[in-house]
Amino acid sequence: MLMMSTSPDVTGLNIHSIAHARRVNPLRMAPNLLTLLRICLAPFLVVAVFERRFALAFALFLVAALTDAMDGLLARWLRQRTLLGQYLDPVADKLMLSSLFLVLTRMGILEPRVAILVFGRDIGMLLTAVILYATTNLRDFHPSLLGKANSFSQVVAIGIVLLSLIYPQPWVAAAKEAMLDAVIFLTVASGFHYAWVASQRIGLVTDMDVSSTQDPRREDR
Repeated sequence: MLMMSTSPDVTGLNIHSIAHARRVNPLRMAPNLLTLLRICLAPFLVVAVFERRFALAFALFLVAALTDAMDGLLARWLRQRTLLGQYLDPVADKLMLSSLFLVLTRMGILEPRVAILVFGRDIGMLLTAVILYATTNLRDFHPSLLGKANSFSQVVAIGIVLLSLIYPQPWVAAAKEAMLDAVIFLTVASGFHYAWVASQRIGLVTDMDVSSTQDPRREDR
């Protein structure tokens, strides 16, 4: 009894820590705040491009890209990875990039084929994810290496396109063409890769469902 009364209440500390963690609002965590900032910057960035204030648009884009890099680093350093952050981060990226591809195409700065491929891939992936979510028990849709490379190429390409509008130098124009070609290639490659992975996972789930319904130990009576 003496040992029990003088020893630290470990269970109580654990319960207190868990309760404190549950009370923390994920929206107040630094990584998620940066992601929300990126979402808020998207309409201002689009307006700046529409008004042809390309220097301001490029500056806002750099800030948005910086928040994109920092939120992941802070989530790892501060150990503040949350489910909300996992959903918000790709939403923020797609909102910013898709809006810029659309407005730049509408203004005749980008060729329509680039936006068509980017939007076609994203819509196809979204529909596939919805179908998998509704018909199977698959819930983890982590981006592949090709998908990450494609997103990175889109960020760099948009940045260089905006740079070319305020700094029309030959090397910037060459870099823009090279990055747009990279976006086209990686968009197609990552789209096919995603379709292949999805088909493999659907086949695996189907095989598991079939094997679970065929119980060899079941005896007819």
